[in-house]
Parts: sequence; C-alpha cells; structure tokens
Amino acid sequence: MKKKIAILGSTGSIGKCIFDIVKKDKKNFEILFLAANTNYKELLKQAKIFNVKNLLIADKKIFKKVLNKYKKKTKINFHNNYDSFDKIFKGKKIDYTMSAISGLYGLDPTLKIIKHTKNIAIANKEAIICGWNLIYKNLKMNDTTFIPIDSEHFSIWSLLDIKKNNNIERIFITASGGPFYNFPLKKFKSITPKLALKHPNWKMGQKISIDSSTMMNKVFEIMEAKKIFDLQYNKLSIFLHTQSYIHAIVKFNNGLTKILIHDTNMTIPIFNSLYPDNEKNIESKKLNLNIINNLKLKTIDQKRFPVIKILKNLPNKNSLFETVIVSANDRLVNLFLKKKINYLDISKFLLIIIKDKEFKKYKTIRPKNIDEIKKLSDYVSLKIDLLSI
Repeated sequence: MKKKIAILGSTGSIGKCIFDIVKKDKKNFEILFLAANTNYKELLKQAKIFNVKNLLIADKKIFKKVLNKYKKKTKINFHNNYDSFDKIFKGKKIDYTMSAISGLYGLDPTLKIIKHTKNIAIANKEAIICGWNLIYKNLKMNDTTFIPIDSEHFSIWSLLDIKKNNNIERIFITASGGPFYNFPLKKFKSITPKLALKHPNWKMGQKISIDSSTMMNKVFEIMEAKKIFDLQYNKLSIFLHTQSYIHAIVKFNNGLTKILIHDTNMTIPIFNSLYPDNEKNIESKKLNLNIINNLKLKTIDQKRFPVIKILKNLPNKNSLFETVIVSANDRLVNLFLKKKINYLDISKFLLIIIKDKEFKKYKTIRPKNIDEIKKLSDYVSLKIDLLSI
C-alpha cells in the first residue's frame, strides 16, 4: 500500500528535496497535499507528476490569480486557508507530513496538520523554538510521532533510544563556522551580504546562510535541542567543525559516546525520515578517512561570534523570550540583506535586545497560543526598526 504524504513548503529547498526523493519511488508514495507561498508554477509542476488534487497557495494575490486562470482548466482544488485540512483529509490520518514552511508562518499550519498525520517531520526552527509547548501538546493529544529534520537534531534523534531513559551526560552539535571562521576580525565591519551568503559547505537560503555566518543558526539549534530532547542548557554544547562531517556527539553517563557522521547533504536525514526501517538504500560517498583522522574540533570563539553569549541568557522553561530572540534576529537579518545596517549591527542589537528590561520579563511567560506569539513578534520587529534608525 502506498504511503500517503503531504508537503508544506514543497517549493522550498527542503520541500524540493523530499519531492525528488519520493519522485524516484512513485510506486510507494501518494502525495495528497502540497503547499507553497508564491511559486505556483513549480507547485503545478509537482502536482502534475503525482496527480495531486489539493494545493494551497498562501499568498492571497497569487491564489486569486491562479484560481482565475486554472479553476476551469483543472480538477485541482486550490486552497488559501489551512483550516481546509479537515475537508481535505476527512478525519483520516495520512502516513507522513513534511513541515518545511520557513519562519513563524510555519507554526500555524504545523499545529493544524498534526491531528491529520501519523508522523510529522519538522524542518522549521522558528516553529519549534517559539511554539514547542503548543506543538508537543498537539503531538501527545493526537498520538503523532515527531521527527526532527535539521541534520544535527536528526543525528541526535538517531543516536538515542526514544523508548529508554538515555541518561545523557552531554550533547555536542557541530558548526562549520560559515564563511568567516578565519576571516580577519578587523575586516568584519566591511562584510557585505554577498560575502556572508557564500557558505563553504552547504547550499542554503539567504536567511539561514546569514544565520550560519553569525553563528545564530547554532544558537537556534541549541534552543531546539533543549526543547526536543527535554534537556537543560548546561547539557548542550557546540564544537567548531569546519568539515561539517560530524553532526552530533552524544556522551552518556555509562561511559559510552556515540558520534553520527554523514555527507553535507540534507537528502540523507530526509531520506531516513521517510524510510525509518532502513528498507531502502541511498547513494552516498565512501567514508572519508582524511576527515576522520583530522577532525580538528574546537570551541567557539566568542569574539568572532558574539551571538553565542545569548545562550547564557536563556530560561530553561518554554517562554515567550524565545520569540523575542527569533523575531529580533529575523528583522536584523532582513535589514542587513537590504543594506540598511552593517554586519556587526546584527550581533550588537541582538545583545541589546536580550538585556532590555522590557523583554526580559517574557522569560517567565509561557506561550498560550499563536496569536500571542505573532503579536509579540510584530512588536519586537518594530522595536528593532526604532533601534536601527
């Protein structure tokens, strides 16, 4: 029997990756739903390959354009609202959903589709960081299995036995260092968006590439790991590992340490989330002994990557303070890409915001719903604009 799946954010890098995987194994997969923001042309191409009957286009203008142009030409049902899940899935659970919509926009559809799927793979940092307590509640309520897709978190997840108390001493995730791990500090003032987007190991979108260059990406990954694996921050660390070959190291209290390695290719964690029983093979490179024999793991230089200091200011309980950090960073990266602030301003303003009395109070406030998160996010963005003028 074919596995029934849905892909939220099917035209983005993660969405395309999973689509390409299932396209090679069409006899075993049926795609029931695809969603994108504006890229309707790619969405329609994907729909044609799998004869998908339900498509969602989030952008209202594009949705109306597509509806007017294609409604009478196709039997596809076009949607613009994630409340349509109840109508689409009709009370039956599909086998697998990939949630790969970027930003806080991905939280609402993620929460709404959980009850309709047996397994949900989430590749959305913001949703996990800002709304994990809401996601976790829905997962438990609907008996849905969660699979993390970030290479680091998938690696940790793969190393742990979720049915046992793993008795973890410490978990280490790795950071490539991005394009500036050995860039002269005196030249940081002159870093341009073009330079910051040149990641040495990974092909990624603009936002995550900038986050990787500042090391904010790793701050977020530590925040994710803390929530996903229910740990305290003092059990999580980062190693600089420029080759990006090791993705996670887990040290247990019984003296054992496990390490997971794979090529710099997001296809690998996504592929394994689709085939958890190791029933299919994937082409991969031979074990690289040159890298294994020269790992050169290092601790993070805070002078080079000052955003790492944020980790010392985080509460161990789920709070709205995480929304403050995510929203501030999102806005600052956006301003840098538009060349309205310089590169050093990203870390400068982030460190100002987290110490602001107005925002520190959110460390003790637990998110109650999406609206609360969205309103705070909008306010933080406005505050950043005022700071950067």
